[in-house]
Amino acid sequence: NLPEVQMEQDVESTVTVRQPKLPKQARDDVPKPLQDRERAKQKIQRYVRKDGKCNVHHGNVRETYRYLTDIFTTLVDLKWRFNLFIFVLVYTVTWLFFGFMWWLIAYVRGDLEHIGDNQWTPCVNNLNGFVSAFLFSIETETTIGYGHRVITDKCPEGIVLLLVQSVLGSIVNAFMVGCMFVKISQPKKRAETLVFSTNAVISMRDGRLCLMFRVGDLRNSHIVEASIRAKLIKSKQTKEGEFIPLNQTDMNVGYDTGDDRLFLVSPLIICHEINQHSPFWEISKEHLAQEELEIVVILEGMVEAT
Repeated sequence: NLPEVQMEQDVESTVTVRQPKLPKQARDDVPKPLQDRERAKQKIQRYVRKDGKCNVHHGNVRETYRYLTDIFTTLVDLKWRFNLFIFVLVYTVTWLFFGFMWWLIAYVRGDLEHIGDNQWTPCVNNLNGFVSAFLFSIETETTIGYGHRVITDKCPEGIVLLLVQSVLGSIVNAFMVGCMFVKISQPKKRAETLVFSTNAVISMRDGRLCLMFRVGDLRNSHIVEASIRAKLIKSKQTKEGEFIPLNQTDMNVGYDTGDDRLFLVSPLIICHEINQHSPFWEISKEHLAQEELEIVVILEGMVEAT
């Protein structure tokens, strides 16, 4: 976040480097430390938080039915407590529903009136109430099969219900287990071990004025084929007078030279040259501390376990 950027000098060196001609914005402005200090105390709301989550909340969404058309993604995006609640609720409702159906068949056929009658062939042996029907429903859907309660061949409606529950149970298992697997496999916490330097600096490097920061990976499972991008989030007003809030501008961090493709085994310095194509070219040193802007860094790649 650039309002927190501290302009620091490079580490002192015995080598004398001739300072090249700087942009006018970097030469003529005089800093105002008192104004900057007062303004730094004001809390600026971030567009993207430190943990990588976007600090944007969608409101006044009228077409909420669109979330139900993609119910799988909607469930994956839910918080863990709601996801686990729905996971337990779906299985419980399914078991209760089919348990009621098994009890209803036994009630309609009169099996509950002939409990203990050895001359009567029930639909399900040893089913004597709703609780036992509920347990039989769990055994059927989870394929536990304890053997105490078992369906007989004299009950065609029970055989049909058994087929329906087996098929629907497999669909529920595939859907809910797949949803949980996708949610667990999401590398949301992978960013916790990607660390950035506390401060970004603007300094000279190879005769060019550059914005630099460092990034490193703490894990031994390295990110291979990693590529990095940077976006400047800043409100903008066009020449026609249109105001664009949170306008996104791409920052070149080595796309044309291939430096944006990282071999992130050790900490690396990411460099953005402030030239005529940079969004910082028109921002002076004095105005930089007064601007409300934010830099979002995107690092993507595949994780290689070692």
